[in-house]
Amino acid sequence: MDREDVLELFREAGALLEGHFLLSSGLHSTMYLQCARVLMDARRAEKLCGALADKVRATVGEVDMVVSPAMGGVIVGYEMGRQLGVPAIFTERVDGEFTLRRGFEIPEGARILMAEDIVTTGLSSRECIEVIRKYGGNVTVASCLIDRSNGAADVGVPLVSLVGLDIPTYEADKLPPELEGTEAVKPGSRGLK
Repeated sequence: MDREDVLELFREAGALLEGHFLLSSGLHSTMYLQCARVLMDARRAEKLCGALADKVRATVGEVDMVVSPAMGGVIVGYEMGRQLGVPAIFTERVDGEFTLRRGFEIPEGARILMAEDIVTTGLSSRECIEVIRKYGGNVTVASCLIDRSNGAADVGVPLVSLVGLDIPTYEADKLPPELEGTEAVKPGSRGLK
């Protein structure tokens, strides 16, 4: 599956959005990839995550478990676990910090794939990896469907993506003219009340 195949699946799902968006990272962008829209069709999720699972296997071989950050990584993490034939669990925020809940455990020394939907700055990925290590897991690789940093984000382990995109992001006080004076839409889940 090449870059255009992946982007076409996003377009078909109405998941490639243009406008003024406030990302979970706090940065602003003219483009947003709404993974929930593309993953709501199980056939698309299977196709995308199958291609990503093949890339992960080619990079590190087998893993013992998939761990993803909630909210955005839950579906992709589940499907990656299904594709790789291993359990999939997720971290979630409690009082603003990721932790394991719901009786989830990570076996000591388990080879872990940290699976995300989208990486922009890598903050959620790094926070999730920190929790995995705290619980005794060995994060051998991270993955995402779309790497908005196009390889620039450092998550602390190799990052395997289906597609790397170079989509500019902006700090609130450094918006380009086309975004100045327009209201930002916040489609992500981090920080919702």
